[in-house]
Amino acid sequence: MDTLIHRRVLLCNEESFDQAVCRLSSGWVVMGDVQIFEGYCLLLPDPVVPHLNALSGEKRKEFLYEMSVIGDVLLELTNAVRINYEMLGNVEPALHAHIFPRYESEPTELRLKPAWSYDWSSIEKFNLEQQRAFMVKLKAGLTERKLVRDS
Repeated sequence: MDTLIHRRVLLCNEESFDQAVCRLSSGWVVMGDVQIFEGYCLLLPDPVVPHLNALSGEKRKEFLYEMSVIGDVLLELTNAVRINYEMLGNVEPALHAHIFPRYESEPTELRLKPAWSYDWSSIEKFNLEQQRAFMVKLKAGLTERKLVRDS
């Protein structure tokens, strides 16, 4: 199967995806296409699988653990009050975890709703120059926790 997730993992392995932060044991940490929330990123499994249940027991634990540690680092780096984790796979039928820092400063009418309630088309696309410093800090936090591996 060829999904956006497959193509992005391939680009990460080729070191040609600007949004790639770093390689973990379970896959790649990448920044979101838009920064709907400061620090929004995803964990893409490598190798790509269709969904979470396709991972073996240990690989599944590894993916979920690393996903949660990304959230720990995001809490340290941002002023987020919580982290939302979502694995849908409806549009792109391949496992990928959205990791959304959520903020007290969000509009009242949206603060308690899913990230998908926002108007994503009104948000600027990912910009490497704007995100580079944050990406370095995110990678450093994951390196400190001994999760980053050589790609």
